[in-house]
Amino acid sequence: MTRVGFVGAGRMGAPMVSRLVEAGHEVRALGRTDEKCQAVRDLGAQPVPALTAVADGADVVIVCVFTDEQVQQVCTSSDLISAMAPGAVLVIHTTGSPRTAQAVAARCPAIDVVDAPVSGGPHDIAGGTLTLFVGGSGDAVARARPVLEAYGDPILHVGPLGAGQAVKLVNNALFAAQIGLLRQAVALGDRFGVDEENLLSSITHGSGASRVGEFIAMRGSVAAFVDDTAEFIGKDVEVVRKIAAELGSDLGLLDDVIAAGIHQ
Repeated sequence: MTRVGFVGAGRMGAPMVSRLVEAGHEVRALGRTDEKCQAVRDLGAQPVPALTAVADGADVVIVCVFTDEQVQQVCTSSDLISAMAPGAVLVIHTTGSPRTAQAVAARCPAIDVVDAPVSGGPHDIAGGTLTLFVGGSGDAVARARPVLEAYGDPILHVGPLGAGQAVKLVNNALFAAQIGLLRQAVALGDRFGVDEENLLSSITHGSGASRVGEFIAMRGSVAAFVDDTAEFIGKDVEVVRKIAAELGSDLGLLDDVIAAGIHQ
C-alpha cells in the first residue's frame, strides 16, 4: 500500500482516485468545499481541506488540474511541495510546459518530480488503459510506477524530466493537425458526392485510417467532434505554440493544417 496525495479530483482525476483506492492505496484528496469533500468520500478516499494536508505523509503526490497556470499555483505558489517528505515523488498529469515541471524540481530538490501527461479520457482511466508519457529520472519513475499502474497502461518512460510534456505536446499538435486533414478530406468527398458519415466510417478500413479518424467516425462528423473537444484541443495547441515560440520555433506546416481543422 502506498500513501497517495491527490489534487484535482475532477473529470479526469475522479476516476484516477477511484482506481487508486480499488488498487489498495491509501488516498487523501483535496476537497475545499462540503460538496467536494463528499465527492471524494464517494470515491473511497479521505478528503482533506488544505494542500499541506494532501502532502503530509504522502509517498506520492499527484496533481491533475486543468491548466499549466494552475499547476504553477498549486506547486510553486503554495506550501504543497514544501510540505512533502524528502524523497517523496510529485507526479504532474496536467499537459503544460516542460519548464514548469523543471522549475518545480529546481525549487525543491529534496523531492523527485515526474511529468506524466496523459492521452485518453475518463473511460480509459476506468478501464486501466490510460496512456502516460512520462519524464523523469529512472529511480523516480520506478517509485511512481506502482501507483500509476492503477490506471495507466502503457506507461511510457520517454526521457528525463520534461520529456513527457514534450512528447505529449507533439502528440497533441499531430492530433489537431489530423482533424484539419480530415476536414479537408470530407470537403473533397463532398465535392465527389460522398456523404460525410459514410466516408468517415469507410476510410477507417483503408490505408488512410488513423485513431483520430476512428474517433471522428464514431461521432459522425468532423464538426461535431470539434465541438465536443475544442476546449481541450484548443488549450493544448496554444501551449504547443507558446513553448515552440519560447524555443525560437513554430509548428510550421502542422499549424496551417491545425487552423484548417479547429478554427472553422
